[in-house]
Amino acid sequence: MTFSKYRPFLAFLGRFFLVYLVLAGLYQFYLSRYDASAQVDPITVAVADQSVWVLELFGVDAASEPHSSQPCMKLIYEGIFVARIIEGCNAISVMILFAAFVVAFSGRMRDTLWFLLAGSAVIYILNIVRISSLASALYHFPEYESALHGVLFPFIIYSVTFVLWVIWVNRYSYVKNPARK
Repeated sequence: MTFSKYRPFLAFLGRFFLVYLVLAGLYQFYLSRYDASAQVDPITVAVADQSVWVLELFGVDAASEPHSSQPCMKLIYEGIFVARIIEGCNAISVMILFAAFVVAFSGRMRDTLWFLLAGSAVIYILNIVRISSLASALYHFPEYESALHGVLFPFIIYSVTFVLWVIWVNRYSYVKNPARK
């Protein structure tokens, strides 16, 4: 009796953790192909290069280059090294969390795949804009680095991810739309 009462919640948790563990495991396997003490993975390099591209769209003299002694990319803004872009800056972990939540609140397969692709693209693009904006903010307001990097910019990306989850649950999942089954 008790099990059947909590079955939907337990099914949600099971799907969430299964998807999260599988995707996180695949991502760790991907990362294991690179020497963590010296190499930067290609996704992180792409994020750094695309952040530079966004800055250059706004007329900023920007560049990215591998750090000589750390596995990260240096982000150069107007000739000044303003930020390190590490593997954790590429938003893949946020996309994994997003995907686990979407799959856990199941919906039709077509809707799920579409929303995962669209939502991940939104998170990825927002992350590029976030890094570019953070670089600009750090260049102009270096004294606020802790608040900018540790509070404001993570708040933005996690808030957008939360809004995407709310949209998913309210418009596409079986939770709000059981007739879509």
